[in-house]
Amino acid sequence: MSSGLSGILKISAVIFSAALISSVFAGCDRTEPSGSSLETEPVINTEIVQSQHTTVVLETVTTEITPTNTPTPTATPVPTLTPEERIVTVSFAGDCTLTQDYRSSNRQFDSTVDGNMEYCFKNCAQMFMEDDLTLVNLENPVTTRTGHKNNQYIFQMKPENLEMLTVSGIEAVNIANNHINDFWEDGLKDTRDNLDAQGILWSDDHYGATYTTSGGIVIGMVGLGNDTGASQVKSIIDDLRKEGAVIIIASCHFGQEGVYEPTERQIKVAHELIDYGVDIVVGTHPHRLQPIEKYNGHYIFYSLSNFCFGGNYSLSDPDSVIIQCDFVMDADGTNCVDYRLRVYPYSQTSTRPGNDFCPKPYTWESEDYFRVMKRLNWAQGDE
Repeated sequence: MSSGLSGILKISAVIFSAALISSVFAGCDRTEPSGSSLETEPVINTEIVQSQHTTVVLETVTTEITPTNTPTPTATPVPTLTPEERIVTVSFAGDCTLTQDYRSSNRQFDSTVDGNMEYCFKNCAQMFMEDDLTLVNLENPVTTRTGHKNNQYIFQMKPENLEMLTVSGIEAVNIANNHINDFWEDGLKDTRDNLDAQGILWSDDHYGATYTTSGGIVIGMVGLGNDTGASQVKSIIDDLRKEGAVIIIASCHFGQEGVYEPTERQIKVAHELIDYGVDIVVGTHPHRLQPIEKYNGHYIFYSLSNFCFGGNYSLSDPDSVIIQCDFVMDADGTNCVDYRLRVYPYSQTSTRPGNDFCPKPYTWESEDYFRVMKRLNWAQGDE
């Protein structure tokens, strides 16, 4: 589902008819100046002298019409999107580790899931299947290799278990994170190849990805790890725009683990990305919820916390969230004119205490629900 993009860009093969969009798109609400309008150049021949203001007819001009077989060019109409096509809905969830520690004799994740590919996301799959795109952070290599690093935690997902994503409507993942190289560069290559084989879009700080909605709107994605600066992915963002992306999403696996507030570096990177034309910044890595910020008219989710995390058998903080963003496009789909958020507080587990690796929504207006909203610094009335 992906192909090379100028040596650094991977593109989705989910491309619909090019007649839906007749112009190359710029970033959402980031239309580049088109420059000054072209002036009409004088046209001179032996019969008629034309200028912008007058036409001087000389004595040699004939009044006879010269027949021609050349048809008159017809202007190509700009497509007009239906009201439904103008709304692009993207769902975001946090860290997903769909396995347990590779070296552990306790195979609790595997035994709990027991081969049921629909189990982990059964409480949100319908939401994911009804949107235009769902994006999560996949924090495990997908490989069968045995040589690995000697980190505190090592994760390895079986390639066949990627069906957990595809059957649940998760079309795209960020793989710029601190566990994706647990099995070295070979494991990373396997991960990319296995995701491609399953038709799952992936992006990181070396490759971007694009996805085209049924209405012809192109969404671009790029990933950043904790050591990646905004300047390091600017060329990827530029290439996404060249490929027609009018919505740019940056997934940032950054910050400090176990804290509820963003670091100065998180804020700096996120702001720089927005300033460069990214439409929305989605953060993971701290394993905790952090506030939503609206900066220069664009949203930053500093941390969505874990969502389905097989590496944790007990949860000191089970709070999580799914956020849906409606990108409202103009009539011809060239600019995003508004953003609307819907926030769904979730628990990482359906049973407490412990972790059954099956996220479940918190009850509306429950104590848990309001705790999540407070940590996000958000209220449903904000939008």
